[in-house]
Amino acid sequence: MDESKSLNEDQQKQLLFMMLVQQHQQIGMMGLGKIKNPATDQIDRDLGSAKYAIDTLNVLAEYTKGNLPAELKTYLDQSLINLRLNYADEVKKEDSISGKSSKEKSQGET
Repeated sequence: MDESKSLNEDQQKQLLFMMLVQQHQQIGMMGLGKIKNPATDQIDRDLGSAKYAIDTLNVLAEYTKGNLPAELKTYLDQSLINLRLNYADEVKKEDSISGKSSKEKSQGET
């Protein structure tokens, strides 16, 4: 049975919005190496793609500010928080593996 037929137009739009957020969240989690890439059935860590997913959701949050129902805003905010915390953790792991601290990196960039 097609569940979307029983939803009104606004509910369908909210469902589509949540699916969009979920897709970018999954892309981010794949890039962070937290879930398998379904195309390769392997863990593929790519912090660049994770950052892109986070940045995309961040722009979505900025452009929809004040226009989302509370439930969707909370869903988007929680997705961003989850991705940002995991991203920070992975960057920290990468730094400890490479032997560079954030302080050393910033000193090298000046």
